[in-house]
Amino acid sequence: MPTISKVYFGSAHVARAEAEASLPAKFRRILDKVDLKNLCQRNLVPIKMHLGGNLGYTTIHPVFIRILVKAIKAAGGKPFVVDGLFNTIATAHERGYTAETLGCPIVSAGGPADQHIVRRKVNFPGLDEISVFGAIWDAPCLINLAHVKGHGNCGYAGACKNIAMGCVDESTRKRLHALSGAIDWHDDRCRLCGLCVKACDTGAITLNRKKRKIEFFWHDCRFCLHCVTACPYEALSSKGPGGFRRFQQALARTAKTILDSFEPSRVLHINLLTNISMLCDCWGMSSPSIVPDIGVMVSRDMVAIETASLKAIKARNFIPGSLIGNRRPRTGRHLLERIHGKDPFVQIRALDRLGVGSPSYSLVEVS
Repeated sequence: MPTISKVYFGSAHVARAEAEASLPAKFRRILDKVDLKNLCQRNLVPIKMHLGGNLGYTTIHPVFIRILVKAIKAAGGKPFVVDGLFNTIATAHERGYTAETLGCPIVSAGGPADQHIVRRKVNFPGLDEISVFGAIWDAPCLINLAHVKGHGNCGYAGACKNIAMGCVDESTRKRLHALSGAIDWHDDRCRLCGLCVKACDTGAITLNRKKRKIEFFWHDCRFCLHCVTACPYEALSSKGPGGFRRFQQALARTAKTILDSFEPSRVLHINLLTNISMLCDCWGMSSPSIVPDIGVMVSRDMVAIETASLKAIKARNFIPGSLIGNRRPRTGRHLLERIHGKDPFVQIRALDRLGVGSPSYSLVEVS
């Protein structure tokens, strides 16, 4: 029998015109139902989240963080908000994140020079080692507070990506992203005719005549292979979609490595499904929501909460005109696959295979 994990859910729908019927109040009531005392045990409690950048304004609202901070303090914990890379912390106040608004300190996961790291072997093809920020690795417990949104390389960004990309240093991030390449360019055959650029309807390919090369931006590639077909000189060839799958699977392996440093009972995952936009918050900008706000989910099980979150994002609720430029959803089983051309469940299935959690869950709605 598969393990059935519990996922608490608070809907963004407001039934009555009063504060206690709103999403933040539901979130507070969900936190009353999880065993924060056992998680905290009077220790320092890192809240790992993405603080955004530049002109982004759709990251997690300080109201939700402050509610979480109060709940941790009431349970005897000593909370602090943590994110990777010092530059993000240095500008967090520009987006409303301060110790005063959140009720706790904001700390750089790797210190002011991003050099407090712990190296760990991961034994993944193309990624043999990761460098984890010390403020995460050294902590006795962890609260994984993620903002759910789309992502150009893996289709979906939630709890897994918040840990896998947000808790490692810049060199590890680069090596993870390097796994995404899915089309080979053969420079000895290329005539720089530009037909591949014209064939790409997402703008993922540019022709750099100065450097005499073709450049790909994998975030925008949906692997339609129109560029491969359009090239009359066979200068482009397909590796198969395994490149993007390798990136997603590497995210899962990285997340597992980091989570293995904690006792399972001392990790809590929170996915906020509001302002669900096309792109990741790391772009330093915001775009319209692709679906109406859904709510908040809380679980001990990363696989369960990611599965529940993805299933809650339904294609029938897509908001026309919410995509950047003149893009429109295409074919695919999930809305995010229709937008980005990548199956968002790949990383979830990889987490399941690695034993991180169970895709079987019971959704417990808290009103």
